[in-house]
Amino acid sequence: MSDQLRYRQIHLDFHTSPHIPGIGEAFDKQKWQQTLKAGHVNSVTCFATCHHGMAYYDTSFGNKHPELTFDLLRAQFDACKEIDVNVPIYLTAGVNNWAAYEHPEWREVGCDGRYGGWTSNITDPGFQSMCFNSPYLDLLVEQIKEVAKLFPNCDGIFTDIIHQGQCCCKWCLATMEEQGLDAAKETDRLIMADLALEKYYVATTAAAKFYDSDMPIFHNSGHLSTASRDRLKYFNHFELESLPTGGWGYDHFPMAAKYCTQLDFDFLGMTGKFHTTWGEFGGYKHPNALRYECAAMIAMGAKCSVGDQLHPCGELDESTYNIIGAAYREVEEKEPWCDNVKSIADVGLLSSIAVNRSTARESNADTGAGRILLESHILFDVLDCEMDFAPYKLLVLADDLQIYDELKAKIDRYLATGGKLLLTGDSGLNADKSGFLWDIGAEFSGASEFSPDYVLPIPELQPEFTSSPMVMYMRANRIKVTTGRSLGKIYEPYFNRTFRHFSSHQHTPYKTEASEYDCGVLNGNILYLAHPIFSTYRGFGAVAYKAYCQKALKMLLDDDITVTSNLPSTARLTLNEQPEEQRYILHLLYANTINRGGVMELSGGNTEEKARTIEVIEELLPLHNTEVKLNLDREIKSVTLEPQGRALPYQLDNGLLTLKVDEFTCHQMIVLNYA
Repeated sequence: MSDQLRYRQIHLDFHTSPHIPGIGEAFDKQKWQQTLKAGHVNSVTCFATCHHGMAYYDTSFGNKHPELTFDLLRAQFDACKEIDVNVPIYLTAGVNNWAAYEHPEWREVGCDGRYGGWTSNITDPGFQSMCFNSPYLDLLVEQIKEVAKLFPNCDGIFTDIIHQGQCCCKWCLATMEEQGLDAAKETDRLIMADLALEKYYVATTAAAKFYDSDMPIFHNSGHLSTASRDRLKYFNHFELESLPTGGWGYDHFPMAAKYCTQLDFDFLGMTGKFHTTWGEFGGYKHPNALRYECAAMIAMGAKCSVGDQLHPCGELDESTYNIIGAAYREVEEKEPWCDNVKSIADVGLLSSIAVNRSTARESNADTGAGRILLESHILFDVLDCEMDFAPYKLLVLADDLQIYDELKAKIDRYLATGGKLLLTGDSGLNADKSGFLWDIGAEFSGASEFSPDYVLPIPELQPEFTSSPMVMYMRANRIKVTTGRSLGKIYEPYFNRTFRHFSSHQHTPYKTEASEYDCGVLNGNILYLAHPIFSTYRGFGAVAYKAYCQKALKMLLDDDITVTSNLPSTARLTLNEQPEEQRYILHLLYANTINRGGVMELSGGNTEEKARTIEVIEELLPLHNTEVKLNLDREIKSVTLEPQGRALPYQLDNGLLTLKVDEFTCHQMIVLNYA
């Protein structure tokens, strides 16, 4: 087994119906190896079992695919190892249709009596959810142990669909009874679900390591939650599933990566070769999209994984590996500047999911804040409550964080050492929302009775293209500035829109006189904005909202910003350090995304209900005359463009380093050597 993840991995899906004949009959070792080499691939996750419950190796505990006449996993494994390609091994966990059919009593059962699964009706095609508190877990454990014994030199175990619903099967009902939990209460059913998940993590992790305590394991639940720190002990690394065209979008991965860089784990970004998402045969995204996605992964400290789906015949698709190869060839050239890096950041975004212990994949507040920071090219990390706040010049608490006593004390210590705090919406309010936890320099008068309302910020915070009140679609808190500095006024509408009184098509216009309430306040190291501006930006995307928030961020940072540039908002910028190599690596990324497709009725697979718009990358257009200014802690001795190996001129003025890149396409690394 390797100690580190490799940069160029394939996640080779193989969910194959028992009704398909000729499984693996076209597998050819030499062609398999040639195709992987053409794709510059050095790691492939191969399947032991799939969601259908089929096994692709000689098993004593599962159900080998009835149309498979040999040990396909062994053939794939040996072919890969011959050419020094790593092989982690995949097992389905949370869904298993064969087990569901043979043992329906092991399935998840909702409190409404319906079986859990990915379908509504028993006649719908789809996969069935299994309960980890049932004897199904025993079967899963035996399968994992069997694979670990048969393939002792595999490069890890990958288990999938790690999710437990509010199950009321007979085993969960019995456990709830033993634990004094009431199955009629959703809160207690959620506690039971968490108990079942913990049971799963303990048992499967032990199974993977039964023969070798160093065997890596990754448990995939589709995302890495900032609220699940207590489960990190069961992981050896992370794989951040984030298919931009598959429903995640292009802003999901950066947020996950900016959290993962602060954990002591190696991690992969996982995209897909598909135009849509998992399970798509014959779907191909444009090679330029994959080039950009892989560049974004390595720019943010991750290794790369591309999802593919093997045809039942067992032959790798030539077109797919030509597309992947175009991206992985570039990754291979850039690896030396991407290994063992640490993120450089000015801002710490304290995750609302972590603070509020949410089970959601994302929050509007976090997503909106991340988008504004990414589009503003402000360096930031995503933090949970246990991480160190001290390295950051500014801590952002976006919209809805429910601050508890221990966290309040930690933030107080951060402020006492000169840290700065940006609060928005309900963040910073006490538990009963009767006032603020910190002195923001203003009185609190509760939530506004009006929604929407309007803000007219002070000139320093106004978007460059507006000087009139702008509509705010989400409800504000009312504040009256006392000892702080007002950041502008709120203008209230004549009335809320109801059937009794309304005006025009949408909402009521504002009164011509400002209200007595302020839209924000600056008091020392704390800046507060009365609206949930980040969630509002997430929902409506108005450029004026972003400009308002950008200027508030920069006002609080007081221009103490590590990197500034003239990049467009659609570009991305990250700064990493390689301490062992004594250098910084500045990554510039740029691609045009466009929404294509549209809502229409279709049939088949994941598109059965409706097609939707998909964010697509096709052309990669060059950016010209990119200027970057850096305020770094170390004296820079030389600057080069990599992997070109070309020296780049720069200027130093009072510690501020200025450089210009005449032209780049998709991704450019700029290496700043301080040795």
